[in-house]
Amino acid sequence: MLLATAAIVIGFLILIWSADVFIAGAAALAANLGMSPIVIGLTIVSIGTSAPEILVSLTAAVTGAGALAIGNALGSNIANTGLVLGVTLLIAPLKVHPGCMRRELPTLLLVTLGAALLLLDGELSPLDGIVMLATLAIIMSAMLRGEATDPELLQEASELTREPTPLGTAWLRFGGGLLLLVASSRLLVWGATGIAEQLGVSELVIGLTIVAIGTSLPELAATVASALRGHADIAVGNVIGSNLFNLLAVMAIPGLIETQILDALVLYRDYLTMAGMTLLLAAAVYLSRSRHKSGTEGYAYIGRSLGLLLLAVYGLYYYWLYRTR
Repeated sequence: MLLATAAIVIGFLILIWSADVFIAGAAALAANLGMSPIVIGLTIVSIGTSAPEILVSLTAAVTGAGALAIGNALGSNIANTGLVLGVTLLIAPLKVHPGCMRRELPTLLLVTLGAALLLLDGELSPLDGIVMLATLAIIMSAMLRGEATDPELLQEASELTREPTPLGTAWLRFGGGLLLLVASSRLLVWGATGIAEQLGVSELVIGLTIVAIGTSLPELAATVASALRGHADIAVGNVIGSNLFNLLAVMAIPGLIETQILDALVLYRDYLTMAGMTLLLAAAVYLSRSRHKSGTEGYAYIGRSLGLLLLAVYGLYYYWLYRTR
């Protein structure tokens, strides 16, 4: 147990650090190859922030721990909405940009419904995985066309590529970060499956709890830091983007490796909780557009009451998980 716990802790630490190295290296490499800042922001930055979940899911799937990978995807979404956004709202209430309400939030609702329809047969098959990845490609393509002048994305990409990086250094960071991501993911999955065996709980539960929270730590740190600096308005966008990647990329990976038979609890407990929290967030955003605190016309204001509610739902989910593990 001690060795497995140490493997998880060390795996998480290296995973989080190597993800930053990988993103910086990939962005610098792309800049050296002439990619525009908006493409870097929409592809490398967006995918890179989900690198821990993607690598953990891939490692778990190829080592026969597909349930852990599925738990990681669903658990990360639940943690992103309940824990990450809930804590951020307690620190600093925020305004939601009209563009987010027109594009990103409806897209997440449709993807949540569509993924549920694919899983209703109790299986996650290679065909399901292909459909998910194809949907992600379509969404990314639409974002590239529709948000080519988005100032926030441009700023995020420019911050990563502001200092010119030699091509050799960029390759070193990219390759080294990727290798460390793979190694730390393998270490983390080994420790998590070891603890699952010793405690007598399922790999699904470990994926929904320990692994999901651990891989959501970068999002938690980033959004809390943004809130403390007075930039909490990016939190909703970060959560929506991460949840989309988890549903369409992280969730797809174990199905692409081999058909996964889903535990019934995945649908009526875990997916239902994730979908319910997504609907709660969307309802709160759309209903708050008329609040006087939103100030600027068209914006929505969500505050600490929603943060408390999201954290309460998150806590109740863990109680439900404990009772049905």
